[in-house]
Amino acid sequence: MKDKIIVVDDELSIATLLKFNLEQAGFIVETAHDGMTGLKLAEKQDAALIVLDLMLPELDGLEVCKRLRQQKINTPILMLTAKDDEFDKVLGLELGADDYLTKPFSPREVVARVKAILRRMNQQSVVEEVTDGTILIGDVKIVPDNYEAFKADERLELTPKEFELLVYLAKNKGRVLTRDQLLSAIWNYDFVGDTRIVDVHISHVREKIEPNTKKPIYIKTIRGLGYKMEEPKAE
Repeated sequence: MKDKIIVVDDELSIATLLKFNLEQAGFIVETAHDGMTGLKLAEKQDAALIVLDLMLPELDGLEVCKRLRQQKINTPILMLTAKDDEFDKVLGLELGADDYLTKPFSPREVVARVKAILRRMNQQSVVEEVTDGTILIGDVKIVPDNYEAFKADERLELTPKEFELLVYLAKNKGRVLTRDQLLSAIWNYDFVGDTRIVDVHISHVREKIEPNTKKPIYIKTIRGLGYKMEEPKAE
């Protein structure tokens, strides 16, 4: 079955161009030209991914993203932003977007990014696990096959990218991972990109597993290098 992509962009020419190129790549595409219509389409939860412009009438992209995540709808979101909207990029990631592209971009770049996100999602279930697949670190339990994670038996609400990042860090426990390594592994970039996306997602995961985000015991920052996940030390 073909994956469905929702494209939400108020510029008809961009929406039409993206629809054409994504359909050529084998996807089913639905389009919306305002935030409210896009939100209603996304709430059906039958799409594999949402391509969401930031600047939209009725509801902007940030509000659409926020409302979806509040409803626990974790469909991956690729956000489209203006070239210099650094604040909006970071805010979009903090609200739960999985990735972003800055305008202007080529349709091929959008298709490649969509495929990369979906490829990472699909590969999650086939990675090799130890024992029965469950990963235990401190009081964090991760069950990759069920796409679930728990902290002290309380289920964690993670976006797809946050979950992938947590699993990857856990599988590489004790190993220092650079931002570029994480960018390549989780976002499937074959080039050095904007590593801010890694920092924002690390911050999100920390908020959900760390007792004190200012003094993390699970995900440590290795200054000048990257991040490392550790077994918390007994006090």
